[in-house]
Amino acid sequence: MYKAFLHHAVETNDVSQLQQLVEHMVSEDVALLISRQVLQSLALTIQSLPPALHKEIGLFLLERIHPRVVSFEEQVTIVREGLSSMLEAEGDHRAAARMLAAIPLDSGIRVLDDDYKVAKYVKIARLFLEDDDSVEAEAFINRATLLISNCHDPELIIHFKVCYARILDGKRKFLEAAQRYYELASMDVSKIGKTVAEDDLFVGLSMAVMCAILAPAGPQRSRMLSTLYKDERCSKLDVFPMLQKMYMERILRPAEVEAFSHGLRPHQKARLQDGSTVLDRAVVEHNLLSASKLYNNIATDELGRLLGIPSAKVCLFVCGHSYRR
Repeated sequence: MYKAFLHHAVETNDVSQLQQLVEHMVSEDVALLISRQVLQSLALTIQSLPPALHKEIGLFLLERIHPRVVSFEEQVTIVREGLSSMLEAEGDHRAAARMLAAIPLDSGIRVLDDDYKVAKYVKIARLFLEDDDSVEAEAFINRATLLISNCHDPELIIHFKVCYARILDGKRKFLEAAQRYYELASMDVSKIGKTVAEDDLFVGLSMAVMCAILAPAGPQRSRMLSTLYKDERCSKLDVFPMLQKMYMERILRPAEVEAFSHGLRPHQKARLQDGSTVLDRAVVEHNLLSASKLYNNIATDELGRLLGIPSAKVCLFVCGHSYRR
């Protein structure tokens, strides 16, 4: 009887009847065994409704079921997964992430394997990253970190590593991000199967080069640049000319820097406290090192023109560079 009523309400897009069914099913008057079956069918069936109706009924169900959510965890999960997918398709990644994040994964009521939990944590982290929120993403990837050693799904492990690299990138830990991206780009495709395509490896390699270029100057960055430069695949990348000049310690010209900046992501173009960008800082530090190879002595004004910064800032950069060395 209930399923026939549900089928008719969905077929006719009758929101009022569906809401009445929800109200009845979450009441104490219906046996839990029956209400769980009907609400599970409802949770699956409403996904075939037009998006606006799907969202309206889904949110209504979550609101009404909340006082008894412990009794309907599986049904709530189905509803939240469906709403999250719909929100993601609409481009609202933050709302999609929060919808998934509310799924009870550690209540102890249901027995969930680690692969399932990690998949949800990684998905939530990825959605937050799409919204350029590396802080929220890190919170969920940290939960996945505690369980990833128990996972046996190669594709899931790769998605976890990609998210971790993107979080480091988003937090401007560019050297660590470059190392993680390069690790991903160096995977043996023949052992992974169809999980990763060759094009995906080149994207990872390109991101490794970009992050290495943006990283603060120092011995570790020099080693990373050397590793990348010696990788024959890098010569096919659009960012290779910038990598080559940095590795060979040649002075970078404004036009070259401008061309490179077009491929950066918004967070990689963010401004620092002094008004400069991460790329500005990296280029000045590199050009300062390159100039030290060419000149034994140089006037402050001339060095400022060479670095493309006011002479007043030259001493600050020189002192900071000397301190890091």
